[in-house]
Amino acid sequence: MSFYTTIYNTVFKRNSIFVGTVFLASFAYDAAFHKTFDAIFDSLNTGKQWKDIRHRYVTKDEDDE
Repeated sequence: MSFYTTIYNTVFKRNSIFVGTVFLASFAYDAAFHKTFDAIFDSLNTGKQWKDIRHRYVTKDEDDE
C-alpha cells in the first residue's frame, strides 16, 4: 500500500504536477515511438533511400574542398 501512497503523493495529489507528468510522458513516448519506427523503416529500406545512394549521383567539386 505504501507504493500507491507514494505515487499518489508525488504525481496525483497536485493537478499541476499531474499535467506536467502527462506532458513529459507523452513527449518521451512520442520520441521513443518515432525513433523506433524510423530505425525499423531504415532497416527495411536499406539501399533504397537517398541517404544510401547519394554517393552515386553527387560528385564532389574541387571548389567545395
